[in-house]
Amino acid sequence: MKVLKTKIKDVYVIEPNVRGDSRGFFLRVFAKEILKENGINFDIVHINRSMTVEKGTIRGLHYQSSPRREDKIVQCLAGAIFDVALDLRRNSPTFGKWVGEVLSAENKKMLLIPKGCAHAFQTLEANTTVEYFVTEYYAPEREKGIRWNDPFFKIKWPIAKAKLFRATLLKTLTGKSNL
Repeated sequence: MKVLKTKIKDVYVIEPNVRGDSRGFFLRVFAKEILKENGINFDIVHINRSMTVEKGTIRGLHYQSSPRREDKIVQCLAGAIFDVALDLRRNSPTFGKWVGEVLSAENKKMLLIPKGCAHAFQTLEANTTVEYFVTEYYAPEREKGIRWNDPFFKIKWPIAKAKLFRATLLKTLTGKSNL
């Protein structure tokens, strides 16, 4: 597996080594020793999964505050997402900056989001399933959120707000969406 740096310190794209043949494929999803070789200490305490029915849905921006901050490795098992890590570390040179990466069942990429960064994604396909490996136990009293379209951060979602509104209105009126 390859661990690739992004423009934000400690946010990494992980590209697994996919071995395929006529039967299908094999890949290693998690390799603690490879992360360690790249200076990353990652101890999984939970593995969470979500499924989102509607294309264009945004989940996040979420994070847990100290002392229950968490690292996450996010992967898309079915469908596709635009995955975002937002740097909230005040002393970071990239404070307030974000990176986005398309994760899909097809490309099998993962995104490692460190403590101090918020996380969100937008579904690019209907019926999308996402799995998260996390390093801290869930603490509802420490869960925080930022509005997905906060003007300070200027996140550029692939499916624009106007499209989301039209799709929601169309579904409300007709029961069907054109997204």
